[in-house]
Amino acid sequence: MVLQAIKYSHHHDHNSLEILDQLKLPHQETYRPISCVEDAWHAIKEMRVRGAPAIAIVAALSLAVELKSGDADKLDKPFGESSAAKTEKTIVEKLNYLVTSRPTAVNLADAAKKLERLVRSAASLPDATAAVVIEAYVTGAERMLVDDVQDNENIGKHGADWILDRNKSGKQPGQVSVLTHCNTGSLATAGYGTALGIVRSLQARNSLKHVFYAETRPYNQGSRLTGFELIHDGIPATLITDSMAATLLHLKRDSENIAAVVVGADRVATNGDTANKVGTYALAILARYHNVRFLVAAPRTTIDLNTKSGKAIVIEERPPQEMTIMKGPRVRWNEDNGYKAGPMTVEKENIEAISIAAEGTQTWNPAFDVTPAELIDGIVTEVGVVEKGEDGRFDLDKVFEVRETGSGESGKRKRMPSPSEGP
Repeated sequence: MVLQAIKYSHHHDHNSLEILDQLKLPHQETYRPISCVEDAWHAIKEMRVRGAPAIAIVAALSLAVELKSGDADKLDKPFGESSAAKTEKTIVEKLNYLVTSRPTAVNLADAAKKLERLVRSAASLPDATAAVVIEAYVTGAERMLVDDVQDNENIGKHGADWILDRNKSGKQPGQVSVLTHCNTGSLATAGYGTALGIVRSLQARNSLKHVFYAETRPYNQGSRLTGFELIHDGIPATLITDSMAATLLHLKRDSENIAAVVVGADRVATNGDTANKVGTYALAILARYHNVRFLVAAPRTTIDLNTKSGKAIVIEERPPQEMTIMKGPRVRWNEDNGYKAGPMTVEKENIEAISIAAEGTQTWNPAFDVTPAELIDGIVTEVGVVEKGEDGRFDLDKVFEVRETGSGESGKRKRMPSPSEGP
């Protein structure tokens, strides 16, 4: 059973939303209620929920929950008594507020733009009421939740197909191993995952030999979250430190048949430059040197056609304490043997913070880096894998073109708007 990081329920008179608090993983599984946009904003800012797709879904659903509650303390007056225009204005203001919680993740801003267009359209109807506008918003937000899971499953299929097709002509056809970074699974999405969705698809086909995953300093999303998911699903996996990646590819590429480095994305620019968790750029360089394919797995909502290249992507900088302090449960060794191998007890209820740097240490803590498109072999979306053309460039505009339903092979193609353009 795949982990459920987002629990959402739709009721006649109210909706409810809970998130798995990722700050407490992997040692404690605690669901945190989200009842309003302020709850969601703080959960995103504090990284209790993270991963670009999950952030967008939680933000959108938090407002749906608040709208259905009709809480007069959070709104100027109950929505049932408000005009359509007033309702529209309040929704747009709250969406703009949510976007400030995580500026680098394009999915959040794109979801807000789409939902804003929905409510503006609903509010412009001749007989529009507050209830009509609210229902349009809630329906749109809930649709995003459903679509994200399906998109992730499609990403998993397309990515696995791509890796296996190219492995057939390699030295070791058959089961493959992959290296991944950060967390890109059920905890980072509405379910299944992007890069980890590819891993899950390979595992489902009995085509996965092993997964190596980097700890992903300084927040350890790899060791805490990806490890938690892989162990939960029974997927064969090994943790490495970020600095071991080069040695892994050098010594074990052939013996483990490491066919690809597979990562997620927080924003993909028009030219294919990709912002992702810091450390991704270094892995791309290592993959190129060791002749290992490098794949980015991302739904189309992560592609920003308004951002021409990675130079225009704003990189969030995080607090220094994330580098100099670590939290975790206390460990008690069952024998007085120090750090020697032996039985130990993890006291999961006793969470402590410890300093791991000299007092007065200065830090620089960018949350993301940008991997140049020239180091990326393919970008896996829910509609297929985009590779570079003969000119060595990605044409990402084509992933927003879909065939008319029932049109057949000779049917016309219509262009779907990019996330940055709205629905």
